[in-house]
Amino acid sequence: MHLWETATRPVPSPAEPACNDSTPRYLTARIVAHRQIAAATFRIRLDCPEIATQALPGQFAMLRIPDRLDPLLARPLAVYDSFSAPEGDAVQGPPSQRRYVDFVYVVHGKFTTALKEIPAGENLIVWGPLGNGFVAIPAVEHLVLVAGGIGQTALLALGKEQCGRASYGLPPRSRPTSRVTLCWGARTAAAFGDVADFSQAGIDVHLATLDGSAGQQGTVIDLLNTLEPDWNSPESRHVACCGPEGMMEAVAAWTAGRRIGCHVSLEAPMACGIGICFTCVARVREAASGASPDEPPAWDYRRTCVEGPIFSAASIEW
Repeated sequence: MHLWETATRPVPSPAEPACNDSTPRYLTARIVAHRQIAAATFRIRLDCPEIATQALPGQFAMLRIPDRLDPLLARPLAVYDSFSAPEGDAVQGPPSQRRYVDFVYVVHGKFTTALKEIPAGENLIVWGPLGNGFVAIPAVEHLVLVAGGIGQTALLALGKEQCGRASYGLPPRSRPTSRVTLCWGARTAAAFGDVADFSQAGIDVHLATLDGSAGQQGTVIDLLNTLEPDWNSPESRHVACCGPEGMMEAVAAWTAGRRIGCHVSLEAPMACGIGICFTCVARVREAASGASPDEPPAWDYRRTCVEGPIFSAASIEW
């Protein structure tokens, strides 16, 4: 059996709903491939050109299982990558020719428990791409991607773009940098899936596990400490981070202490994905207003789905 479980059903006819409009709306997307890549971790490919052609690194989409009331609400999943072929990972092509979009998820809760049982050939309801993406990453000599758990899903496209291996969005962008490193931490080696996606893109991969079963024993902070000699010029380095909130807070403190810029991709429960329900708000510091230096910085709520999910780490009220 091929590594990908590929659908044999025909492509939906033009009369069926299709992902072909630039405004995010409810769309029907066919599952063309669905496979397990790590412990309780799955990778799913959808036939949805609207997202595949337009999604920028760090954006996400809302997915919902049709004809089900439990779970009723959609779930947000980061766009992992996009392709012009229904199977395999080598045929990417220019963004305008891409039709298929990949998501990676961990089984946790009703939605993902149900989703893992849906085979290729069935449909999902999807809308996107949503959010701001990693559009504010500066041009630097060395970009470090820091992932915890399933956080790598928001970082692959950014790494490929920065390595000059791919471009995303319309019009496509090209932002190669000299060096890209991935520091990825997990509880155990069984949690790592498709690590080769990063190394094959030219990204220098470093792994850490709490139990020592793969890479360095410890956390991503321990991995960052191993790179310490490379942080002598903080203005030429930058960090992009995604993972559990506690890990991102620790990375934010680590980078702040070294005057290194850092952007984080926040993970928050969402109901709509388009800024209506206000269930995904995060506390974000306001810009300096000239108030007394002794006065605590002001903050306000920002919607992760619209103003985010990417924020400067220094602006978050952890």
